[in-house]
Order: sequence, then structure tokens, then C-alpha cells
Amino acid sequence: MARYRKNRINESVREEVSLILRDVKDPRVADAMITVTSAEVSGDLKYAKIYYSAIGGDEKEIGRGLKSSAGYIRKRLAEGLNLRITPELSFIEDGGVRHGAEIASILKEIGVSGDGAEAAEDGENE
Repeated sequence: MARYRKNRINESVREEVSLILRDVKDPRVADAMITVTSAEVSGDLKYAKIYYSAIGGDEKEIGRGLKSSAGYIRKRLAEGLNLRITPELSFIEDGGVRHGAEIASILKEIGVSGDGAEAAEDGENE
């Protein structure tokens, strides 16, 4: 399969799953703010890994809620996308957002700003 087609399918799956997650009734999923960061569909379109980050809630419970809602999400995905095969979904937590927030808080603690103003001022004083 051509690379551009696979990228288009990945992006379509990511967007559609993001919209579907708003309608999931499971309280473990509905009470958390979940962002789908990316989707990776296999070459034969049978499997898809959905990478997500979540704020507000227990990570394990959110994972269990997504796993139990996978059938509903897959059904809605089949309705929304025009694919011959609807992939089986597996949800993987993406820790990159949380890791970035931790780094930002550490930098804030030690007094480094993200705009580079301090570095410019230090350069002028020399």
C-alpha cells in the first residue's frame, strides 16, 4: 500500500475515533478528557493501534473503559469510514504529553522560561 494512502487512513481513523469518544457512555471514559494523539493502522487494515493521552481519572480505569468500549467504537468507525475492512482496535496510552508537562514544571521550578528572553538578556550583558 502506498505510504500516502496509509497516512491518510491513519489520520482519518484518528479523527473519527476522537469524535466517537465524545459519545461513549462508559463513565470511566466519559468523565476523563481523552485526546487521541495518533493512530497506526496495519498494512492489511486488520489492526489499528490508537495512541491516547488522558487527563482526569485513573489511567488503568480509563484503559479498561476504552478496552470495554472497543466494540462500540469499532462499529461507529465502520459507519464513519468507507473501508472494506474495519480494523480491530487496541488502545495504548501515550505518555509523551504527561512527560512534556513534567519537564515544563521542572523547568519552571528552576527558573528557565520557554521564550528565550533570559538567554537574550544574558548575551547582551557580556
